[in-house]
Amino acid sequence: MPQGGYEIAVKEIYNAVIEYNKDKVAIFVKTEIDKGTAISKIANEGLIAPLNEVGKRFSAGEIFVPEILRAAQAVKVGLELLRPLMVPTDSYNKGTIVIGTVKGDLHDIGKNLVVVMLEGAGFRVVDLGVDVNIERFIATAQEEEADIIALSALLTTTLPAMKSTIVAIKGKGLSAKTMVGGAPVNEAFAKKIGSDGYARDASEAVELARRLLIY
Repeated sequence: MPQGGYEIAVKEIYNAVIEYNKDKVAIFVKTEIDKGTAISKIANEGLIAPLNEVGKRFSAGEIFVPEILRAAQAVKVGLELLRPLMVPTDSYNKGTIVIGTVKGDLHDIGKNLVVVMLEGAGFRVVDLGVDVNIERFIATAQEEEADIIALSALLTTTLPAMKSTIVAIKGKGLSAKTMVGGAPVNEAFAKKIGSDGYARDASEAVELARRLLIY
């Protein structure tokens, strides 16, 4: 089939994600795999591109958390079909991010949304969950050779824990970049504690990760 045919078919995957239709995503991705379409093309143009569009709509207030989660879940269905076929050099793998909610904070809704957005954008994400202490952030980042360490907080009372974690990471001399986010966090606080970046929401988190790793 000519390249144009591929583009039309991959566009169907794109549209299925925009429609939050997991069943169609699975069918179209399997079809493209069987046809021999490049895995990177399916991932980048069929799955990641529409998630970027959904992220823009979310930031613009056109859609809300339920819709963005549905789109992210549709993308995950497609990625699960592609993952066994991917090779280390595939352009899908954008880097490794270790993420967690800081010590003393048990909230994870915002963090979970960031996780699915980052995975959908092609990053390998190691989610440590909630109430994560400094030692676990550092140890996991070293073990996983993380490119970025992402910290989340929802409670104002846990901002000191976020600061302590950033200070400890910097003190260890890790090469990983750091990014922070959450309801009580802002750009000024992120700069004050020495974080490499701050993201207001899940969509911004993806763009920030790309900037930090120069993608």
